[in-house]
Amino acid sequence: MCNSYEQLVTYAQYRDAVRAAELATPASESESDLPQSDNIRIGDMGPVLRAAGNGVELVLMRFGWPAPRPKAAPVFNFRSDGRHFDGSKRCIIVLSGFFEFTGSKSPKTKHRLRLKDSPVMGIAGLWSEDADGALSFTMLTAPPGPDIEPVHDRQVCVLRPDQWADWLFLQRPEAELLTPLPAGTLIVEIVRP
Repeated sequence: MCNSYEQLVTYAQYRDAVRAAELATPASESESDLPQSDNIRIGDMGPVLRAAGNGVELVLMRFGWPAPRPKAAPVFNFRSDGRHFDGSKRCIIVLSGFFEFTGSKSPKTKHRLRLKDSPVMGIAGLWSEDADGALSFTMLTAPPGPDIEPVHDRQVCVLRPDQWADWLFLQRPEAELLTPLPAGTLIVEIVRP
């Protein structure tokens, strides 16, 4: 399942996406709130969009909720199937593409997946804050769409910018938002054999 992604969205592309979604952002927000990275992995910090009053804000959070018990792995993916998130802290992970790996032996084949018609995508997520005030997020998953099925048996819940407000403020039912993508939505390319 998705355990790494790239965030190469420029601040100008992000601002265009937020404006198109008619979301208000803080006047103090700047390019430094959307750092770029070729590979954000579990435990790394990544930019996350969350509700802030009637608007939204970018916040850096750690990828993966803390392990639920000793010697367990962090929770970096969370099944959305049949669940309701009206009482949850919802967020959007802002990114340009995510990675899936195939093969059973190292080095595995690395696949980059990105939206066919947009340099900006979001993944529906949930965020939490621990007792020390540290923020972290997990990505929601759904059954795979036809573009992902040859690569993995699950997919992260990809949201186009025009769906961001719907998720953050639950303006549409979860079942309409947290769904597999239709065929031809994603470009899938091998980036490392």
